[in-house]
Amino acid sequence: MDLHDHLGLLSVMPAALAILLAFVTRNTVFSLAVACFVGVMSMDKGLMGFPTLLKETLGTTSFSWILLLELFIGTVIAFFQRTGAIQNFTSWIERRALSRVRVQLVGWFMGMFVFFSDYFSPLFVGTTVRGLTDRYKVSREKLAYIADSTSAPVSVLVPITGWAVFISGLLIGMGPIEDAGQAMSVFLGAIPYNIYAWLSVLTVGLVIVGIVPLFGPMRRAEKRAQEEGKVLRDGAEPLVGEELTDIQPYGSVRTSLFLNFFLPVLIVIGVAVGTFIVMGSAKTMEAFLAASVTLGVLMRLQGIPFHDIMKTAISGMKGVMPAIVILALAYSLNQLSKDMGTATYIVEVTQDWLTPSLLPAMTFLIAAVIAFSTGTSWGTFAIMMPLSVPIAFTFTSDQVTPLVYATVAAVAGGGVFGDHCSPLSDTSVLASTGAASDHIDHIKTQIPFALAVAFIALFAYLIAGSWL
Repeated sequence: MDLHDHLGLLSVMPAALAILLAFVTRNTVFSLAVACFVGVMSMDKGLMGFPTLLKETLGTTSFSWILLLELFIGTVIAFFQRTGAIQNFTSWIERRALSRVRVQLVGWFMGMFVFFSDYFSPLFVGTTVRGLTDRYKVSREKLAYIADSTSAPVSVLVPITGWAVFISGLLIGMGPIEDAGQAMSVFLGAIPYNIYAWLSVLTVGLVIVGIVPLFGPMRRAEKRAQEEGKVLRDGAEPLVGEELTDIQPYGSVRTSLFLNFFLPVLIVIGVAVGTFIVMGSAKTMEAFLAASVTLGVLMRLQGIPFHDIMKTAISGMKGVMPAIVILALAYSLNQLSKDMGTATYIVEVTQDWLTPSLLPAMTFLIAAVIAFSTGTSWGTFAIMMPLSVPIAFTFTSDQVTPLVYATVAAVAGGGVFGDHCSPLSDTSVLASTGAASDHIDHIKTQIPFALAVAFIALFAYLIAGSWL
């Protein structure tokens, strides 16, 4: 798409409508569906435009990947519950004499430990810690915040993740960057400048221990949980099916915490990290396939009937369907935004503001707006890196300087920030799913903290821009 190929102000309408309706109606599926329908109608594609959009968007390799990944994750979680692995893990953690604060810190550390996949991390943290946080009356909204703010921010800071490969791959051919090695070197140099990601992870810990006080909707949610014992508000709709949350351990079989919990987790980590090292790409979906098959075999060897194993697997797949439906519509809206030139329009109306001193700050701000409007940080990276980094090299005469590092970091941080605040974001959907939280409640309680961190990051980039 040419830089000027967009529908003007009309191009931001579907995304803006989806976000507005999501907050007003508290129903993400309805909001996304209406936004997609209005978008295709505004492009004069007629009544058949909506099903055509769904068919073309969901019949892609990228959506098939996330669909299979979600199904296998649902299967693994269901197996965890059927074998009693999560209950065993909860009991194992409880024997460490934890307090309410320490339980939350366990989730924080686990989120940082599972850094290799922003898809697995929020689901894993939410699912495994939820029993403990419920017992200690931690609101589901806060658990979702902990899971969400230690997934993408950590993934974008660690050089051995798919995020690092993707971002560095976008840098090849810009300025003096000629190959993957040089691109990765620039990514490494940008890590210290990724202010939003660093502060996001740190803020979670500071909020947990009370150094950063609770405020806004999160404070009300925590007050409700502690004083009324309600981890969810009245009328909330947890983003996970009852087929998954209601699975009980198979009573007559003794299972092993190591074999039924730690081993599958090690398989996921081993396959994902191993394939990243050997093949240059973390095969996360394949890792969960391997873990689910291994767990299924172990369950049969431990005496659980085959028909029960298959029933459990299907229940797990049904349990993640609410998240899959939202992701499907979010993918469709993202494609619609591309067709309408949403990001192109946003960049075009703001590019004249960019100067050397304002470049990092404006890059962060524009990336945040694009990510918030589209719900995708990776899509934001793909748009903003080719636009902002060459500008940085123009200002530095094709030299790799701190201005270049800060610009790369601003794109990364802005993308993650917008992703955190958007109800269209896939990682936020997964955080709500793992924590079994109402999705809009999660977004509303997370936004004030994300905004506070973003303001600090934006101010830091404004100050840094004057001397970089």
